[in-house]
Amino acid sequence: MPGVTLDSSRKLGGYEFFEKILGSPKYIVAPMVDQSELAWRKLSRRYGAQVVYTPMINAKMFAEGNRKPYREQNFDTVHGEEGGPEDRPLIVQFCANNADHLLKSAKLLEAHCDAVDINLGCPQDIARRGHYGSFLQDEWDLIYEMINTLHKNLSIPVTAKFRVFSTVEKTVEYAKMLESAGAQILTCHGRTRDQRGVRSGVADWEKIRAVKEAVSVPVIANGNLLFYGDIERCLAATGADAVMSAEGNLYNPAIFMPAPSTSDLSTPGPSSSADPLSPASLYLTGYHPRNTSLALEYLATVKSQKTLTTPSAVKGHLFKLLRPALGKYTDLRERLGKVRVERAERDKDGGAAWGRYEEIIRELDERIELDIEAAAGKTLEELSPVDEATGFPVLPHWLAQPYVRPLPAEPEDAKPPKQSQKSGVEVAAMECSPEDDAPRGSKRPIPEEPSISPDPSAHGDTVEAKRARLESEGPSAGLSRIDGEPGPAAG
Repeated sequence: MPGVTLDSSRKLGGYEFFEKILGSPKYIVAPMVDQSELAWRKLSRRYGAQVVYTPMINAKMFAEGNRKPYREQNFDTVHGEEGGPEDRPLIVQFCANNADHLLKSAKLLEAHCDAVDINLGCPQDIARRGHYGSFLQDEWDLIYEMINTLHKNLSIPVTAKFRVFSTVEKTVEYAKMLESAGAQILTCHGRTRDQRGVRSGVADWEKIRAVKEAVSVPVIANGNLLFYGDIERCLAATGADAVMSAEGNLYNPAIFMPAPSTSDLSTPGPSSSADPLSPASLYLTGYHPRNTSLALEYLATVKSQKTLTTPSAVKGHLFKLLRPALGKYTDLRERLGKVRVERAERDKDGGAAWGRYEEIIRELDERIELDIEAAAGKTLEELSPVDEATGFPVLPHWLAQPYVRPLPAEPEDAKPPKQSQKSGVEVAAMECSPEDDAPRGSKRPIPEEPSISPDPSAHGDTVEAKRARLESEGPSAGLSRIDGEPGPAAG
């Protein structure tokens, strides 16, 4: 049974751990600060996620325990829900630069999870100042010590999530070092440390494949997943054992599910008569549920559990799930943004304070029901025009869907290198950001999302040219950038 230790006297590792404890997972949700919290983990599992990571936890702060709320807000061991039967398999992620702090924190949680992961991927300035994440990338002795310390002293495996180097050779050498230190699973994000922000570029699936071919432990591929159809393409291109999704999961937690057979227009699938090379056939093969239903289901989960969810996490999730519909009904977006739920209110009267959100979502649902009725008789392809700026179809506003934004124009020498057919082409979640480094429970603003009016002339290719490229390169070709409000910190 996934998430249940079979023999406490013997620690499993590598593929034995991957198969017997994790259940040979294929679909994994990334660690995301203030976004992969318990309620979201539960929702993601209902829609196909097989393993989920906690948000990144600062090992030094968790180990010292000087700020009592920090431990409670980052992993609640009191109520027994985090790491409980409904929250497995679970991997807890820490950022650290000290083996002693890391070990102390990991020992506090090893009984509540299936593995401990070390964040070696964060490329943001906050990680540079804090000296963790990808800014340890050149300190191989320190990284080896941290991994090896956990490997030798924990009763559960240690894993690592990292970014690639500029060359395949150094990337492979680095991965081998991580494995030799004791990492039992490697998650490879196919971008370099310098690929961040508006210059995130594309993830290089060829480097992930090189890592997979060079090590003997399971490898998880991270990067370039927007639609369900991208999953098999990624697995085929990289040879990885599983895929990890960050922002794709946040905008559509059902990203891991194929399209259901249904005649319900609120959750349609592509028609059987669609052109096999059309954008709909390439991308719209997965499940895109009604976003208001997802939002209400998420809120019901938040209210049903004893473990408290931070108001910032709730608002962040709602804005992402409802982004397309709120873009049409901006008055409700404004009302949603003005809702304030204080931490002291969360557990009063059965979580009645969350009803302020529910009221707005139900009103939004009534409006989109009329839109669905007006669209009766149309196919999903007819309802999903191609965005000229990105070359991707835009689904009806009542469906959960990825948020794609084109990159701003850059000088040629500032652009990432061109990718071959085997490489990925999506820019997905940032590893972390200054805002996202705040502990769970801290207040952070939810910015209004700007309206986007793509200018095809600013992006070169015509729709026809983009489609031609898509037909030759596959489902993920042509994507520029995906991000959200506020961007998740996938460590």
